[in-house]
Amino acid sequence: MTAQRTFRIAAIPADGVGVEVVAAGRTVLDALADASNGRFAFAWQEFPWGSDYYAQHGRMMDEDGLAQLEDFDAIYFGAVGWPTVPDHVSLWGLRLKICQSFDQWANVRPVEFLPGIQSPLRKADDTDLSWVVVRENSEGEYAGFGGRNFAGRGDRGEVAVQSAVFTEVGCERIIRFAFDLARTRPRKKVSSVTKSNAQQYGMVLWDDVFRRVAAEYPDVETESVLVDAMAAKFVLRPEDLSVVVASNLNADILSDLGSALAGSLGLAASANVNPERRFPSMFEPVHGSAPDIAGQGICNPVGAIGSAALMLEHFGLHDEAKAVQHAIEVTSGKGVRTRDVGGSASTEEVTAAIIENLLV
Repeated sequence: MTAQRTFRIAAIPADGVGVEVVAAGRTVLDALADASNGRFAFAWQEFPWGSDYYAQHGRMMDEDGLAQLEDFDAIYFGAVGWPTVPDHVSLWGLRLKICQSFDQWANVRPVEFLPGIQSPLRKADDTDLSWVVVRENSEGEYAGFGGRNFAGRGDRGEVAVQSAVFTEVGCERIIRFAFDLARTRPRKKVSSVTKSNAQQYGMVLWDDVFRRVAAEYPDVETESVLVDAMAAKFVLRPEDLSVVVASNLNADILSDLGSALAGSLGLAASANVNPERRFPSMFEPVHGSAPDIAGQGICNPVGAIGSAALMLEHFGLHDEAKAVQHAIEVTSGKGVRTRDVGGSASTEEVTAAIIENLLV
């Protein structure tokens, strides 16, 4: 049977547990497609890029890798990083290269508290908690502007300059994205995060743009919070959060805090989105490559499978995305969990349980 719609997806497992969680996510998506009665299908092409590729070729991906990826409907990414390659080389050579070159300027990281998984927050025991961190993903502190100079001065004479870049266009588009997302949620609220008391240029520009854009959304609550105060709020008043929008670095840190509060970084899904769809968007779990457990079959596939659900949303398969997320919740609620969240199930067992709960 020929599917009514086939989505072409580039799979880049990359390093460590990325290989295992991408395989898990692909298994779930293929099972979903098989049960769709030909409404849709997925055509996969896997790319062997990552730290092993670097060891052989001296680069993290093919020289024309971006051209190879450009015509896919989406990219499904695992994790990057390995002890044999400096972290800044592996990150900038693969993940950030794709994000910046494809202008995936909106990074969406939901913070979901799953049933049956204990949170370190006492408040999570009796409070319904759920929020989304929206991260500016193209400039800010990760713009890559700067350099190292004066190495010839001798001992301790070198100077490194790392510049954060904030543009009015970059600030406005991510802030407006956050407001549009807030309008779709039960609580219509956007919390803007900066450190504008200390960083008086770029982040004051962000604050100015936030106030200007907020005036166009009178139906959405707003607040502006300094990043240190927001870190405390994540712990002390998380029930007051809905959509949190922040710069590249601040949102990166805060989203990891949110995932830890939900129980594990292994649960965290994310989407690197080019909203204009000029380029493919990329979907990946937040966690790293975890060299200490790679290849043992015990890593948590939930973050990768949740990222697959975000990819389904991006494709317009909204009911299927909700079904995958519901299957994740049912599975965790039944106690089928990997050891990072207090269980004893293997990666394969959790994946199989999610598929079973998806197809009932």
